[in-house]
Parts: sequence; C-alpha cells; structure tokens
Amino acid sequence: MGVRGVGIDVVAIERFEDTVRRSPTFVERVFTPAEREFGTASLAARWAAKEALAKALGAPAGLHWHDCEVLREDGGRPALTMRGSVAERAASLGITEVHVSLSHDAGIASAVVVAEGD
Repeated sequence: MGVRGVGIDVVAIERFEDTVRRSPTFVERVFTPAEREFGTASLAARWAAKEALAKALGAPAGLHWHDCEVLREDGGRPALTMRGSVAERAASLGITEVHVSLSHDAGIASAVVVAEGD
C-alpha cells in the first residue's frame, strides 16, 4: 500500500463564522446532521478536512460534501467516511484508506488528509 494523494487546508475560524452568519444554509449544505453537533471551531476543522480530501482526490468536479463525513472514533480520534461521489472518485484512484488529522488553535482550523491505496 502506498500514498496516492495528500491534501491540506487551513480555515480562519472568524472568517468561517462570518460565512455561516451570511449564509445560514451553508451548514446544512456542507455538513451531515451528525457533523452539525460539533461547535464552530470543530466545524471549521471539518470543513478544512473536506477541502483537504478533495485536494487529495485531485479536486474533481462533482463531489458532494455530504458524501464525506468527519466524525470521531470512540477514543476521540477523527475518522473520515467516504460514500457516493467521494467513494467513487477514491475507488477510481485505487484509494482504499484515508487518514485525517484535525487541529484548531489561535483562530485557525487545519486538516491534513493522506490517501493510501494499491
């Protein structure tokens, strides 16, 4: 198994909050109901993860944001689930596993995604 793609993204949390205020439907368009349970800084980090995954997949058109979900495993570690359009793109690239790391501090949220495959 080898690395097939890497993506990174950073989000200014204050700017993210402004986007949410200006466009109230943004949260529903981008995040699944389970993701919406998180606070603003965590949502910003999840937005960064979705963007980082898109970059790791080559940023193709046609990905649906709800087809990528970033939740927590039982121990608290972030876990990224792919389905639908995102899973199809990953499969077309031979990607079988993704790893995600999230962080938010000092007004910045960030995420790194590493995609592995055959």
